[in-house]
Amino acid sequence: METNKTNQPVIMAMHQPNYIPWLGYFHKMANCDIFVYLDAVQFPRGRSFAARNRIKTANGVTYLTIPLQHPSGNEGKATYLEMKFADEKWKTKHLRTIQMNYKRAPYFQEIYSIYEQCLMNYHDFVELNIGLIEAFGNYLGITSQRKRLSQILKNFGQKSQLIVDICQAVGANIYLSGTGGGREYNDENLLQANGIELRYDTFTHPTYPQLWGDFEPNLSILDVLFNCGPRTREFIKH
Repeated sequence: METNKTNQPVIMAMHQPNYIPWLGYFHKMANCDIFVYLDAVQFPRGRSFAARNRIKTANGVTYLTIPLQHPSGNEGKATYLEMKFADEKWKTKHLRTIQMNYKRAPYFQEIYSIYEQCLMNYHDFVELNIGLIEAFGNYLGITSQRKRLSQILKNFGQKSQLIVDICQAVGANIYLSGTGGGREYNDENLLQANGIELRYDTFTHPTYPQLWGDFEPNLSILDVLFNCGPRTREFIKH
């Protein structure tokens, strides 16, 4: 456990290691000091953005989805770390879909090479997702420390207790929450009782040039990177 002896503000943010997440994910990562991948939490049941994300095509928005194999006998309570690829055929399909729909984008070759290299080099679900996030985070110049829940805590609580446990483990005194579901389940009183200030990430989705008609927000980071390249860095500042 790390202690914050200087009492200087240390901001922690956290999120599950999802597949090619949206721009807001990187905004939160860029505006904290320590970002924690929640790789040891339960994999969500039903539809989520854990193993899929949205891209834009000539026929509208579609999903790129990774087919996963749940561990036998533990389907309902498996963690992200326990999830495996059902096969590797999906990689060729995703690469082909990206090529078909983004090859005319200004920064296609530059971003595609990063994406392709990650897909080919990683053969584990969590490793691939973190590898992609790291690669794009580095491209965007994000300098926050990144840690994995599985490496900093063996035992941890749920919901707001998890936030407290992680903040105490990394020596953070400010928790930067997303605004999606955060406002509903954050227990601000519990955080305050443990000396943790609660803040919400103030991300406003930008409008940028896109292929294929009217602007569509909240797509995978791939969409903005293909279209804007290095200029994407401007969108993740405070």
